[in-house]
Amino acid sequence: MMKDPQRITLCGMGGQGIILSAVILGTAAVTRGKKYAVQTQSYGSEARGGQCQAELIIDSKPINSPVAQQKDLLLAMFQEAYEKYIDTLAPDGVLVYDPDLVTSLIDHPCAHSFAVPATQIAVDLGNRMAANMVMLGFLSEALGMVSHEALVETVRENVSSRFVDLNLKAVAAGAAYAKEHSLTLS
Repeated sequence: MMKDPQRITLCGMGGQGIILSAVILGTAAVTRGKKYAVQTQSYGSEARGGQCQAELIIDSKPINSPVAQQKDLLLAMFQEAYEKYIDTLAPDGVLVYDPDLVTSLIDHPCAHSFAVPATQIAVDLGNRMAANMVMLGFLSEALGMVSHEALVETVRENVSSRFVDLNLKAVAAGAAYAKEHSLTLS
């Protein structure tokens, strides 16, 4: 389980739902986890298909700044975004990445690294666009960032009704991946 404060960067390419993931994670932490959260985001000039990232800080105490130089978690879903943000990961931090999209890791110290084939899992569910929800399910189960129940309820409330079922299946699949492979933060 990650300790507070949790300083997080989620990065990928536009269209992968990176910003939505940060919003859902932060919302679940605040509304159901009784924590504080701040979130910032940025897009590359290309928007869809270009780099994007969201920074999120979750803490049990009020947060004085929305920015942190060193991150405790880097979730990377695109090679170029990974390369841009890996230097912000603290040496005792956690790297979570999609090995189908981040294929060349840079020698950078981190305490834990998890390769989660989120895009392939989402494709197997019928829609590659649910890879972000696979990652959220994984984060919930493996890192204990928010409870599974809090995540599910927050997805129900914040995702378009057309996509709720797919996204809930993706969250469950991400959690199942962590369980099946005994991936947890020790």
